[in-house]
Amino acid sequence: MALTRVINSGIGVAASIAGEATASTNLQQGLVKSWINFDGSVIDGSTNLTGVRDSFNIASSIDVTTGKHKANYTNPMANINYVAMVACGAVDDVESTRDEEIMQLTTALVKVHVYHTNDEAGRDEGYVGITVNGDLA
Repeated sequence: MALTRVINSGIGVAASIAGEATASTNLQQGLVKSWINFDGSVIDGSTNLTGVRDSFNIASSIDVTTGKHKANYTNPMANINYVAMVACGAVDDVESTRDEEIMQLTTALVKVHVYHTNDEAGRDEGYVGITVNGDLA
């Protein structure tokens, strides 16, 4: 059984967790700062994604064009040296070859591209998830 202990905990003090080998993780730096789970095929007739299932620290989400989506942060990132990850897939169990990439990172937003691997044509997939790790401003 893994043992953990909280270090430097208290009001106004950043807590850290130490594992078995005493390596520690700062909880404030180690948490996901923003995430969104949405259906990329559902928009409101303009550009607003209405298929958002759930999100955290996302002010708005926009369908830029087929397969390209943008998520604007509620609270901005401290700089552009953060990590964003995107995953996609069909929810109807239809097999297809698809890929995804991060197109743009700013302190205010992340823009992603979901496309068919064979011809790079954009795809509005039924499942798109984006997570962001880094420091908030």
